[in-house]
Amino acid sequence: MKKVKYRFLFLLGLIGCGFALLFTTLKDKSRHKAGLQNLSFIPEQKAVPPFKRKYCDRRIFENKPYIVCRANPADDHIRLFLNDNQGKPYKHFRNVEKELARQGETFAFAMNGGMYHADYSAVGLYVENGKEYHPVSIHDGPGNFYMKPNGIFYLSGSKAGVLDTQAYLESFIKPDIATQSGPMLVINNKVHHRFIFNSPYLEYRNGVGITRQGEVIFVISEERVNFDELARFFRDDLETPNALFLDGSISSLYAPEMRRADWFHALGPIIGVVISKKDETPS
Repeated sequence: MKKVKYRFLFLLGLIGCGFALLFTTLKDKSRHKAGLQNLSFIPEQKAVPPFKRKYCDRRIFENKPYIVCRANPADDHIRLFLNDNQGKPYKHFRNVEKELARQGETFAFAMNGGMYHADYSAVGLYVENGKEYHPVSIHDGPGNFYMKPNGIFYLSGSKAGVLDTQAYLESFIKPDIATQSGPMLVINNKVHHRFIFNSPYLEYRNGVGITRQGEVIFVISEERVNFDELARFFRDDLETPNALFLDGSISSLYAPEMRRADWFHALGPIIGVVISKKDETPS
């Protein structure tokens, strides 16, 4: 009887492992191979809207694919979103899109814009429309956010920047928007000193960097990458002297022109380029 019992338990264990593997596979497909059906939440918008210019494109670096989205802070309307008018977190791109649609606007693209607590509030500095909702964090702690130096992405007037947290505090910048995350990926053209070459810790990751010309570049990996790979992609291929890690595992992208509308994870801060519906070219 005991042998039968153990064999039965072993069989249940195998079945459980099979379901876990299937769930993980479906999860990855849902998040990173979004099809047209995932764009259906956008009211009265075609699956791939014809914008007047291209915002996002694919790049390969060291045989790994990334999606790269570009914004000019002097011309593009870069915005942060966290809570709606009732103070409730947006959580998903579709909820922000519904609000934008009421104002005759839409996202050119958007992605998760920083780390957050269980209640979706920002972990570190969060500034939206010139108002500070959460102060800079200079504390130590576990996890990626506290892998010092961490840093801050900000927009002040027509200038965007990425600075490590201490440099930001010493700059006395008065930002229109700002989000703190960590770790820094690239600091003054040097990869973060704690990153390990060929590290086995791979994850879907996203970040933001600034070129010497002031262009803002948002990146999300389409395969799992380590910190060092992502940092060198920013520094060596995209030529951003400073770049900031935004998050991993929950990394999500909304980019209609790339047929991406990730929906699997609820998000905290969301960052993106907002355009008027009039900026779409008639089909």
